[in-house]
Amino acid sequence: MSELTTYELEREANIARNRALLEELDLKDAVTQLGIPPKLKPAPGTRAKPTQPAKKVKREREVVEVPRRQSARLKKEVVDPNETAAQKKQREEQQKKRRQIEEQERLEAEEKARLAKRPRHQELDLTTLGDRLEESELGLLRSSFQAVTNVPLPKRTADANAFVFHEDQNNEAEVNELRNKLQKLRVVSRAKVTENRVYSAAYHPEATKDLVFFGDKHGQIGIWDARAPVDEVEDEDGDISTDSREGGKYWRLQCHWPASSTSSISSIKFDPVDAHSLFTTSYDCTIRRLSFVSGISQEIFSSEHLITSMDLPVGGHEMWISDASGGLTHLDLREPKDKACWYGLSTAKIGTVSINPTSPHFLLTASNSRELKVWDSRKLQKLTSATGPYQLSQYTVQDLVWSKKGKGTVRGIFQHGKSVSSAYWDPRGRSIVSTSYDDSIRLWDLDVAKYNSSPAFPSFTPFRGIKHNCQTGKWVTILRAVWNPNPDVYPHFTIGNMNMNYALDIYSCKGHLIARLKDSRLTATQAVTCSHPSVVERCATGNASGRCVLWAPPDVE
Repeated sequence: MSELTTYELEREANIARNRALLEELDLKDAVTQLGIPPKLKPAPGTRAKPTQPAKKVKREREVVEVPRRQSARLKKEVVDPNETAAQKKQREEQQKKRRQIEEQERLEAEEKARLAKRPRHQELDLTTLGDRLEESELGLLRSSFQAVTNVPLPKRTADANAFVFHEDQNNEAEVNELRNKLQKLRVVSRAKVTENRVYSAAYHPEATKDLVFFGDKHGQIGIWDARAPVDEVEDEDGDISTDSREGGKYWRLQCHWPASSTSSISSIKFDPVDAHSLFTTSYDCTIRRLSFVSGISQEIFSSEHLITSMDLPVGGHEMWISDASGGLTHLDLREPKDKACWYGLSTAKIGTVSINPTSPHFLLTASNSRELKVWDSRKLQKLTSATGPYQLSQYTVQDLVWSKKGKGTVRGIFQHGKSVSSAYWDPRGRSIVSTSYDDSIRLWDLDVAKYNSSPAFPSFTPFRGIKHNCQTGKWVTILRAVWNPNPDVYPHFTIGNMNMNYALDIYSCKGHLIARLKDSRLTATQAVTCSHPSVVERCATGNASGRCVLWAPPDVE
């Protein structure tokens, strides 16, 4: 085909400019009469559109404005040049009184603005938490809470010897069965559940619903009923597209305050006794419990350390809390919170703590000191009593570890190449998975029940290492390998993939790649993942913009 001449190129440019001008003036008929070919819409499926949120009229939060000082010149006060001395004295007294009142109002407004930026420690109801939600939306949220509180759903654990085979053929058969189920998962629902970057997530165990809770960078909890009926939303062209509309129904609750990066929600856990409450830890150094029955959010713990994660045993009466100062706090939920005991275990931040579900005295910590450790909490708790002390420094803990009395306090230790970003026990309390900034996933297999009385594990070397890009940088949430909490299936975990078109990777406890789930509509790393505790074929993920995805078989749409 011959190239166009300069004249023809200029002619085409003029036609395009005139067409755009006529369309802008809403003269589409004139475009047709002039014989200008209409602009063709792109073929469906050629461009990935972000999910379109439903148009809502939001209630704006009350903004406290502090009065500004103004000089007399700016106020433009008119002074009578013929006023008498008595009138001048009266005017000056009135000005002085007015200035005093204005100064008092300014100080009160400044104090009110200062208090508005401080963490909230009082009990908060749903109306306060969802201050931007309409009453009808709050009613729907209460109905969703009521639907999942009819029956208690306690946390389930697997037997320590479940899915332990002496022949590789049996492992392969379990992996193949999982592959047949999980490789069929597709994106069936998408929505912008939180306003800011997703930091944490948890999947409610109710089998009849897909209710997922996401915590974001600014202390907000996004509650997503992913398969609820959706409203039709028009796109920018006025068309209703099923590909770009939001799926399900979501609500946003401001559980931690202020709504800034100082309140990022670092972890979310359900009450292991009945799943009728939600625990959240935040960078505002507090832990809150939201009751689905009463709709009240209550602070259960506050600390001077920045809280990074927490975990609860199956009994649900206690909690272990990790922090950025390198400590673990033991909190008995039946005791006053000032009885919580802090143990200094590391010189660097402890990013995650995980309690062994079958042997709850074994605690697993992942630290920026590059070390993954297994601690025996029975030894640690001998350092304190009912009357204290409640603050045990790193030197006190180190003295215990190196003493004859404290032999076995640290059951296992493994040094990574760089900071350990996460480490978790599987539902059997047998396998461990860790992620590290040395771009690796490591796996352990331990029969911990055998070593209850041993001073240390005979071997604490991972049997498998998997190369995985964990360099998330500043704008992506830290990648963590998270076990599927379902004890009825072969143990496997999920983790986001930064290299393979924003895929979701699923691996078995032996390190086999079970599935790599992709979708052309995804445009960001699925950094935060979670799985349904009761339904095998369900996963949920979230990214740095607050957009979340439900992965399920196509027939559940």
